[in-house]
Amino acid sequence: MIVEERIYRIRSGKLREYLALVQSEGLAIQQPILGNLIGYFVSEIGPLNHVVHMWGYADFEDRTARRQRLSEDPRWQAFIPKLAALIETAENRILLPTAFSPLK
Repeated sequence: MIVEERIYRIRSGKLREYLALVQSEGLAIQQPILGNLIGYFVSEIGPLNHVVHMWGYADFEDRTARRQRLSEDPRWQAFIPKLAALIETAENRILLPTAFSPLK
């Protein structure tokens, strides 16, 4: 298993709008294609206006295939401009579990 961690800094004053948009439209498109949503989080202490979401995949090839399917979906293509207008910066990491990690 690998975990994709996506970290977005949301434009000041737009966090509620971003979360409402993801909840009302985005996840219905993403989740059936990407599959294993591990969690969706906001920062409370430290840098503010940050959203972190984590998705689990069998391996990098599984992630690549699923992300490709998502990017080709016309619903996602129509949704992305709405979301992108609210994101100031984006960071993406692939995390590999250790031998003793509960998530494997």
